[in-house]
Amino acid sequence: MTTPQVSFEFFPPQSLEASFRLWDTVQTLAPLDPRFVSVTYGAGGTTRDLTREAVATLHKSSGLNVAAHLTCVDASKAETLQIAEDFAQAGVSEIVALRGDPPKGSSRFAPHPEGFANSLELISALADTDKFTIRVGAYPEVHPEAADMAANVDWLKRKIEAGASEAITQFFFEAETFLRFRDACAAAGITAPILPGILPIENWKGVRNFAARCGTSVPNWLINAFEKAERDGREDLLATAVCTELCSDLMDEGVDALHFYTLNRPELTRDVCHALGVTPSVRLQNVA
Repeated sequence: MTTPQVSFEFFPPQSLEASFRLWDTVQTLAPLDPRFVSVTYGAGGTTRDLTREAVATLHKSSGLNVAAHLTCVDASKAETLQIAEDFAQAGVSEIVALRGDPPKGSSRFAPHPEGFANSLELISALADTDKFTIRVGAYPEVHPEAADMAANVDWLKRKIEAGASEAITQFFFEAETFLRFRDACAAAGITAPILPGILPIENWKGVRNFAARCGTSVPNWLINAFEKAERDGREDLLATAVCTELCSDLMDEGVDALHFYTLNRPELTRDVCHALGVTPSVRLQNVA
């Protein structure tokens, strides 16, 4: 089993304390030599300016390959493409293009009157600029707004055809979930790489709530395991073991790259990476 390539997702800070936490996270994980790191947009585009600032700062100061999230929410086409151009001017050439979640208080996505109607339109417009490597989201379980898994796969195929070169999945808890999806994508003729999105369980209650919002199924064995771990005070040990085993199972099936949702809390992600053989690169240990 070869050592996997890794990448990490961060979210932009909204306070001074959060800024220090983001930088601590970067310093902890940068020595693992990630393929790229990405910086999210808040729901409804609420952290648009913070994302732009964090991306520019990380690109300039960290030496990492930084990918900026960009969504269609609450902005005109011109405004969205101007943000993309700002990224390009800052030297950022990678974008994770997403439709985006509805603004707070809304149950469904509604396009801006002058905005992109969906992620396909955004991807096509970004591809037309010929300035970016474009990654997109993928759903290994049925998206809450999709009719079935076939619709999920078809939509991903259309995003790849629109100009995306790689996909990152929503998180999941069992390797079979990703492997079934990967097989379905291959059967549909999708040849672009699909990165499994890995969410280390830092906070079980929070992850349960997050999974419910995302339509991610939580297996009973995992619920039972965390109930017991909480009684014994061993949540951290269980979280590390569960995440490491998930990644190892994926690697046994030929997966050679993993994308970690860090939630700006790097220790568990770092420990899992170390367990998988991803150790600090000498040339990157002094990132500052």
